[in-house]
Amino acid sequence: MTEAAGGTTNGRYLVLLEDHSGDAGIRTMADVAGLRPANTADLAGTTLSDLTAEVDGVLLYDLGVVLITAAPDQVEALDRATRERGPIARVEPERTVHAISPAAPAAEQAGMDESTLTWGLQAVGVTESDATGAGIRVAVLDTGFDVDHPDFARRTVVTRSFIPGEDIADGHGHGTHCIGTACGPREPAEGPGYGIAHESEIYAGKVLSNAGSGTDGGILAGISWAIAHGCTVVSMSLGAPTRPGDPHSPIFERAARRALQRGTLIVAAAGNDSRRAQDHIAPVGHPANCPSVLAVGAVDARDGIADFSCGTVDLAGAVDLIGPGVDVYSSWPMPDRQHTISGTSMATPHVSGVAALIAQRYGGGGLELWARLSQTAHRSALPSTDVGAGLVRAPGAEG
Repeated sequence: MTEAAGGTTNGRYLVLLEDHSGDAGIRTMADVAGLRPANTADLAGTTLSDLTAEVDGVLLYDLGVVLITAAPDQVEALDRATRERGPIARVEPERTVHAISPAAPAAEQAGMDESTLTWGLQAVGVTESDATGAGIRVAVLDTGFDVDHPDFARRTVVTRSFIPGEDIADGHGHGTHCIGTACGPREPAEGPGYGIAHESEIYAGKVLSNAGSGTDGGILAGISWAIAHGCTVVSMSLGAPTRPGDPHSPIFERAARRALQRGTLIVAAAGNDSRRAQDHIAPVGHPANCPSVLAVGAVDARDGIADFSCGTVDLAGAVDLIGPGVDVYSSWPMPDRQHTISGTSMATPHVSGVAALIAQRYGGGGLELWARLSQTAHRSALPSTDVGAGLVRAPGAEG
């Protein structure tokens, strides 16, 4: 068994099965370790939190990953099984992850007129695009959503909580803010327009608690839920810091690859752990450091890389694209209604929203959507290690 890269572990485990080995994997887990996980393919409408207290684990059928609670001898038995030619490919400890904390506000932003649209929407070129995201399903996996927010009164919103004991209500604020940027309104009753894919269908998955923490298992369950509901984009402004040289999680990588094969693109925040003014650039965090997860860095209104934005520092993880991430205005749980914060968490839903616009315009998803995002991005004079292919641009505003 390999130690988890990035984040602290919590005593539960992830088991990766070989492709198309769900039933065989469950049988093998019973034979070698006496574990009998439930299969989500047989439990439509049942959530992870409904099951964890009743069974040994849960097979997320669409991802081929089993979430288990097991004794040390059972984990050793599963680990031995990975060395044999069989359906069990890998065992990893489950990590604890967090909403990527908002960074400190910028000392001064370039003077931009935000009376109609936020600077971020202007930067990605929504004024030059007639795409709206209509018909595209966007999943935002975060701290939940304020379903009674007046700016979303007539929108299609599907919700699911993966946090035991907590409903979808956003007691943190981070999730509502990210949903606002990716999918919020262009003409709210108060303030400037702040949403990119403003006619998309919103899938709000609560995988982080009101305190802002969650687990790998909850995130993977949310991804599986999004795939099952036909979401083209999964936006995740969450993660755990990594150290230089830390490998990515092979289980998350295989899950993300399987999502791409199903036409679902996973977009994740690179992390806020750099202190560039102090000559410290931190590596891309987990799970954004997986090659099949699109990792997003942040820029400010002056087209400069944000001081906090993680970068490509070794071969373990790379920034793929950048989005506006400094002093971003978006929705917030009532009664505040809106709020301005900074972070790669705020850049990520800009990329996810543009992805929905491109999916509406050209069709397709998965790797095809990733390629279009990269090909149409605005090339930056900044190092590719910081910005990847560049700043995302809405369809019609490329170049």
